Amino acid sequence: MKVYKTSELRNIVLIGGAKTGKTTLSESILFECGVINRRGSIEDKNTVSDYREIELERQNSVSGTVLYAEFKGHKINLIDTPGFDDFVGEVVAGLNVTEAAFMMINGQNGVEVGTEVQWRQAKAANAPVVFLINHLEHEKSSFEESLRQLKTQFGANVVPVQYPVNEGHSFDSIVDVLQQKMLKYPSGGGKAEVLDIPADQKEKAEEILNSLVEAAAENDEALMESFFENGTLTPEELKKGLKLGIVKRGLFPVLCVGAKPNFGIDGMLDFVINYIPAPNEVDGRSTKDGKELKCNAAEPASALIFKTSIEEHLGEISFFKVYAGEITEAMDMVNGVNSSKERISQLFAVAGKKREKLEKVVAGDIAATIKLKNARTNQTLNSVKNSGDVIVPIEFPAPKITMAVKAKNTSDDEKLGAALTELQKVDPTISIEYSKELKQIIMRGQGELHLNIAKWHLENIEKIPIEYYAPKIPYRETITKPAKAMYRHKKQSGGSGQFGEVHMLIQPWSEGMTPQSEFPIRGTEEHNLSWGGKLVFNNCIVGGSIDARFMPAILKGIMEKIEEGPLTGSYARDIVVNIYDGKMHPVDSNELAFKLAGRTAFKEAFKNAGPKILEPIYDVEVMVPGDRMGDIMTDLQGRRAIIMGMDSEGNYQIVRAKVPLAEMNRYSTALSSLTSGSGTYSLKFAEYAMVPGDVQTALLKAYEEQEKEEE
Repeated sequence: MKVYKTSELRNIVLIGGAKTGKTTLSESILFECGVINRRGSIEDKNTVSDYREIELERQNSVSGTVLYAEFKGHKINLIDTPGFDDFVGEVVAGLNVTEAAFMMINGQNGVEVGTEVQWRQAKAANAPVVFLINHLEHEKSSFEESLRQLKTQFGANVVPVQYPVNEGHSFDSIVDVLQQKMLKYPSGGGKAEVLDIPADQKEKAEEILNSLVEAAAENDEALMESFFENGTLTPEELKKGLKLGIVKRGLFPVLCVGAKPNFGIDGMLDFVINYIPAPNEVDGRSTKDGKELKCNAAEPASALIFKTSIEEHLGEISFFKVYAGEITEAMDMVNGVNSSKERISQLFAVAGKKREKLEKVVAGDIAATIKLKNARTNQTLNSVKNSGDVIVPIEFPAPKITMAVKAKNTSDDEKLGAALTELQKVDPTISIEYSKELKQIIMRGQGELHLNIAKWHLENIEKIPIEYYAPKIPYRETITKPAKAMYRHKKQSGGSGQFGEVHMLIQPWSEGMTPQSEFPIRGTEEHNLSWGGKLVFNNCIVGGSIDARFMPAILKGIMEKIEEGPLTGSYARDIVVNIYDGKMHPVDSNELAFKLAGRTAFKEAFKNAGPKILEPIYDVEVMVPGDRMGDIMTDLQGRRAIIMGMDSEGNYQIVRAKVPLAEMNRYSTALSSLTSGSGTYSLKFAEYAMVPGDVQTALLKAYEEQEKEEE
């Protein structure tokens, strides 16, 4: 493959709901551009995009696929993304490294849930959007109805630049308004015969063109002046205005294709090279220190790894976009995040399993390399000259569902740990951690389907049978009133024994509280607990009843019990401990004795201090269609939610609430069921709050039963 200049590059991402035809369109593009010599199909399980075993089994995409095509002296990089929201990370990555998103619309169904969900992702990424209405060869398709729905949902700036002449079973012709020509396709698709617009279509085509001219002029003052003076725009001015409108998200053009019969592909590709900006025609990407990388091949090289894949017989593949400079084979680079050195052993243009070797990749291009030693998704590779630069990373969505995971066979535990680490490398929207507090491996993802695909991978590729189960809730324990306790630890077993007696007063801690005045405070230690809250340890000993050298041991005993709270074994927090008296033995007192005495005295005092269980509360934001609000509010109230406010965005309502984490288990599944997949939500930790009395009683009972079982 030749080395393309930055101005000859175009990067697009295919987005849209499931079953809109993204993978089939990709196949037709690769066929028309000669990347493949035979078109595969999803039914025959031989497409370039869906080549992974799980995708062949499910017959839909679960991972983004990087592809390339060469067309009229340009290289077009395209990323085919999954349609299900559970794999939104692939969409977000694609939107961040391309200059435009092509949103596929099923002409039989119009605007669907997937359209709305992925539109929100494109809007969040500030990505230009072009709509592609597909499936026009079907009897139930309706271009006009789909266009009407697009305008209703996304505004008057949705403008057609093409429309079908004879959609349905006889579909084979498209009017291209910009060319003022009709494109007629032979059976089997391919290159169109360019014809004059039929007389019965001229008025409609001219009307749409006039609307386009006016819309294009609105994107630039000079163009607007020219439009007012001349009543129209020249072809060059129209092209400039449309390009500006697309980049600024002031225009959302609509094209039409038949991906399966291979119609409209050349018209779409012409639009891409003429109206989609080259990488150096848009704002650059920023580094963390505020530098802007404008896709200039003359600058020192910088590239962002946006995707990692592990392929059989090849190992780890890193996909990257070059934001500055040039990268060549055998080039030494530096990871801007961890300063490790990497050698680019090989460079590839990738289309699924097909890989074409490259000697050089210039700014704006997308390519892949293999066998990087210490580089991961979202990390920056730089030339030695700018080794410290770090490109602002892609912000992937936070997980929405949490499950605990374990191997069915304990002998697989170590193997599972290694496999989960590899899984997290490939998918940055999966979070995996071992919780020391909960004693569970916690796995977080975008939805139940997302985690089920991960389970399939672990069981079928890694050969590790696993099971998911509800994670424990990280409760906290605290006290609500002061309480005193004492404990004497005495043990004699021949020779020197153990003796330590501790008297303590414990109190609830709060910011700005007044210290107790019953006992003089000789010394204070404040400990910010790693799990939140505080422990304040006051030495109130007078007269040397406990030697100062035993105070650290008493504190150690208290800390041990704080890490395993007396009520449910959860972490305790926000407590003031005052050690005010005790006894020693001149021979038998030692650190162990005072540690055990302090631990037990704290446990006794805690139980008498109005102990309460705290639960984690999350800020939850739910976005749903207006007609589903009643169901959502009822469901949230059943989850002990406190509604904090409501807002609207287009046809959607946004509900903000505080909800206990214990009530959010499998909420993504419930929300999808209540809204037919159109609802989305996010959650973020807010605070800890006391659980209601009935909930505390149930938790205490469950903990007692658990302890009995473990005895």
